[in-house]
Amino acid sequence: MARLGAQLAAAAGLLLALACADAREDRVTVRLWGLGREGEVVRDLVPEFERENPGVHLVVQQIPWTSAHEKLLTAFVGRATPDLAQLGNTWIPEFAGIGALEPLDEILSRSASVSSRGFFRGVWETSLYDGAVYGVPWYVDTRVLFYRPDLLARAGFPEAPRTWSGWLDAMRKVKRLQPSFGHPILLPTNEWEQPAILGLQRGSPLLAEDGTRGAFSGPEFRAAAEFYVGVFREGLAPIVSYSQLGNAYQEFARGNIAMWMTGPWNLGEFRRRLSAAEQALWMTAPLPAPDGSPWPGVSFSGGSSLAVFRGSKHKTEAWKVIEFLSKPAVQARFYALTGDLPASRAAWDDPSLAGDPKARAFRTQVESVAAMPRVPEWEQIAQHMAERLEPAIRGRESLPETLAAIDRDVGRMLEKRRWMLSRRPGEKSGR
Repeated sequence: MARLGAQLAAAAGLLLALACADAREDRVTVRLWGLGREGEVVRDLVPEFERENPGVHLVVQQIPWTSAHEKLLTAFVGRATPDLAQLGNTWIPEFAGIGALEPLDEILSRSASVSSRGFFRGVWETSLYDGAVYGVPWYVDTRVLFYRPDLLARAGFPEAPRTWSGWLDAMRKVKRLQPSFGHPILLPTNEWEQPAILGLQRGSPLLAEDGTRGAFSGPEFRAAAEFYVGVFREGLAPIVSYSQLGNAYQEFARGNIAMWMTGPWNLGEFRRRLSAAEQALWMTAPLPAPDGSPWPGVSFSGGSSLAVFRGSKHKTEAWKVIEFLSKPAVQARFYALTGDLPASRAAWDDPSLAGDPKARAFRTQVESVAAMPRVPEWEQIAQHMAERLEPAIRGRESLPETLAAIDRDVGRMLEKRRWMLSRRPGEKSGR
């Protein structure tokens, strides 16, 4: 009898396993490519998604950032794209322009949970191309000022400066308090974000003529570059790339660096790299603005969006993944897992963010951000701009000469874009 009971139990278990297997086979498999650490961490959210969407099996493939761009392009050419992917916001114009992405306007109009109103305006605009929506912002990357409140207070600034003139004054006064090898601010010369942000703050479009020419010689960017280059020439910032600096956090704790224009990942890095006793040594503030401009100064809108590929056979199910990852509660949990700032406004009401005084500057800053130029070549242009400014920083070349050279180089980079636009219906040729 016992043996019969065991056989019956085994048979019941087999039937249950077969039923579960049949249920799994009935599910739609959706493939998501996630980049870098985000691609690793998002796997932790898959069980919750599948509980809420039992008809969908979500498979996440992690792709290193260093190879992601080429791999995505290769997959598009080979008609082997995933259903959806994480895309850096500056990549969206390129992939939308070649026809790789599905426009989302129609599905957005029917969605009960995702709309542009739920996101920061400047962040949402990064997902637009030619007037259509091609992605939904997932997380935000922008820049604020990390600073030493004690050093600024000793220099006569109880709060972080809000204007460029106040900022420059604070740098000069902090310099007097530091040892000869100290610098009031860190602006790594291999990072394009800082000069680009200063250009945006002065109203520069960065690119002109529908994104077909450089605008770096224009009066707006020239004024920004004068400020940026002047900081180095006065000895207020070290002329080093980030990799040449050594341990920036240690130098900050020692007071050899008093300010640093940097991004949200450093909230976690400062907490990990400085001791408990040193946590009072740092604070964050929104960026200063040019004199006469509203505070805070504009920062750039970076980060990643989630996009659906046009070749997907499961667009409806892929959209369910986007809706799930856009939920404020899920975005808040993703922040806890990664430190990536939520793109959803409502997610900032979560206590982990609302109760963090050092994250507050980012919440203020994301209300004042601007998208980078929407051309596929932007990252190449931006990196070249940063590298090409170094001769002016070192005094080996005049700033007007440098900016003119950047515009010439950018003109060559954008030659194909001018050619393509000249052949659009209604466009003038010979640009």
